[in-house]
Amino acid sequence: MQKAAAPVSLWSIYKLFFLVGAMSFGGGLTAWFHREVVLVRGWMTDDQFFSGYSLAQVLPGVNSTNMAVYIGQHVRGAIGSCVALGAMLTGPFFIVIAAATAYHWLVALPGFSAAMAGIATAAVGMIFRMGMTSAKASLRHWPSVLVLIATFVAVGLLRWPLIWVVLALAPISIASSWRRTTAAAGKPHE
Repeated sequence: MQKAAAPVSLWSIYKLFFLVGAMSFGGGLTAWFHREVVLVRGWMTDDQFFSGYSLAQVLPGVNSTNMAVYIGQHVRGAIGSCVALGAMLTGPFFIVIAAATAYHWLVALPGFSAAMAGIATAAVGMIFRMGMTSAKASLRHWPSVLVLIATFVAVGLLRWPLIWVVLALAPISIASSWRRTTAAAGKPHE
């Protein structure tokens, strides 16, 4: 019998989410969460993380706050969710107040615009890496590839409303994934 892992401490959750919240400028939080929670700390698997990421995408609200609640819930339950969300919002709250106060002074600094562009580029790179990691498993399953392509064409090229695309393609994707996971587990389809 395998010994259960010790629960993640609330202090560890607070430190991580405070750091990510305070140090993330211009996006890329979910990619940073993936790196820290899955790759560095091993608190979740890729499958657990990307299940939550899918949920965070379709729920109302900001994806990064939805992910903080999901990760906190996964590692420590309701109290973990509260700690993760509170920690993630504490740093940015004070930084935004300070930045708003100093905005006119910051914009006048030489190189400020270039620094912000560099930070945004790094965030895009992290998001791209996370997208590639997320797509690896899907690319081995042709129904998932078809849903991926259909979503890209419908939203990215045809500019159809996201809500209708999700409502149409989500049931197909869920059924496809359900069949794949039950077949992999050797369970009969019901």
